[in-house]
Amino acid sequence: MTAEPAGPREQTIDLPGLRLAARTWGDPALPPLLALHGWLDNAGSFDRLAPRLATTRQVIALDLPGHGRSGHLPAGAHYHFVDSVGTLLAAANALGLARFDLLGHSLGGAVASLVAVAAPERVDRLALIEALGPLADDGRRTLERFRNAYVARADAADKRLRVFADLDAAIMARVAAGGLDAEAARPIVERGVRAVADGLVWSSDPRLTLPSPVHLAESQVRALLAGLRTPTLLLLAVPETPYLPAALIAARAAGVADLRIRYLDGGHHLQLDRPDAVADAVRAHLDRPDSGAPA
Repeated sequence: MTAEPAGPREQTIDLPGLRLAARTWGDPALPPLLALHGWLDNAGSFDRLAPRLATTRQVIALDLPGHGRSGHLPAGAHYHFVDSVGTLLAAANALGLARFDLLGHSLGGAVASLVAVAAPERVDRLALIEALGPLADDGRRTLERFRNAYVARADAADKRLRVFADLDAAIMARVAAGGLDAEAARPIVERGVRAVADGLVWSSDPRLTLPSPVHLAESQVRALLAGLRTPTLLLLAVPETPYLPAALIAARAAGVADLRIRYLDGGHHLQLDRPDAVADAVRAHLDRPDSGAPA
């Protein structure tokens, strides 16, 4: 008879100038699996998947900076996904993890990809959901994006947070944004709001919605992915997500040494839509023996 995995447990990780929050499942004696969520989501996006993985792994789902219950960057600072690479490695250091497995969804998958590139000696297995490297700039809108980013920053000072009467209203707003039904959205929204005098507001830092003035070029992303040597599993949704077209994924995948791709029916949040299928695929990947590049 298999024992129920321990958790979830709330955890805080103190870094210089920043406190991260995490949601943890599984016995601390088990091998660690760090899980990174998508943009404007939080650790709650793993609430369905993590218990299914916690029989063989300690799953540590972080709230990335500015998300969920983690701290916000100081005034005057701005968010760029590349900075999260260093934050993740610093968090692993603070947790005392010399080596670990990595799981990332969407933005978290982009960050996880680059963590494995930056520190290959520390990442044993990499599992990605709907991401293989970050979104890139094809060069056609570089000048426009650069200018618009600074206009958006100037305008942001005048914006006020939207107030929701109750949790159900916030859930419906998340559903209206697309990609999730109310049941799937609930754990993300529950972790992603805070109370104010007249209701609830999003706890995420509003600066996360500001456009970045600079994106990596596609050639740079492919050059980075060419350095990915960690055995990697990529799970993609069917039908495909518009910003992850098959041709782009194929071109990037061609440069990755040890990559297996699986397709699952579902939406962008496969870990919420198909937790059993995702758990089966991720467990098989994490436990497979070293065998070089896949056949």
